[in-house]
Amino acid sequence: MKKIWLFGAAIAMVVSFGSCKPKQSAYKAAYEQAKEKEMTTAPAQVEEEVIAPVSKPRTSSAAVRQERVTAVTGEDANGLRRYSVVIGSFKNKTNAYALKERMQNAGYKAILAQNEEGMLRVIVSSFDEKADAADSRDAIKAKYAPNFQDAWLLERQY
Repeated sequence: MKKIWLFGAAIAMVVSFGSCKPKQSAYKAAYEQAKEKEMTTAPAQVEEEVIAPVSKPRTSSAAVRQERVTAVTGEDANGLRRYSVVIGSFKNKTNAYALKERMQNAGYKAILAQNEEGMLRVIVSSFDEKADAADSRDAIKAKYAPNFQDAWLLERQY
């Protein structure tokens, strides 16, 4: 009697597990049917329209500080444009000149500028467009991370 029960249970398990198998043939048939349909339909002719890029003025929402600054004696005043990237501000001339020299050794045309309160600003790049200055500031922050993360934009007042 136990053998019959055991044999019946084994058959029931085989039948139940056999019915859970995925029907790969059904998926394969559907795939082949879709592929055949795709092959029989002619591809539509597509005309490509060439669109010339339109240059629009670049803008930036970067914050700027407005100051009236002048190049320190001996500096190239022609290098100061409307928007500048400032990486350091000092009262102490020695510190300002040390940072300026460090940046010149790194390949920048650093300039020292002084505001009306006597603060020395170490400027590493200067631009006519705000967006260009913001890009330069971001590049300096990325290149020298974690240093110069407080670099900021100065808008020169005349």
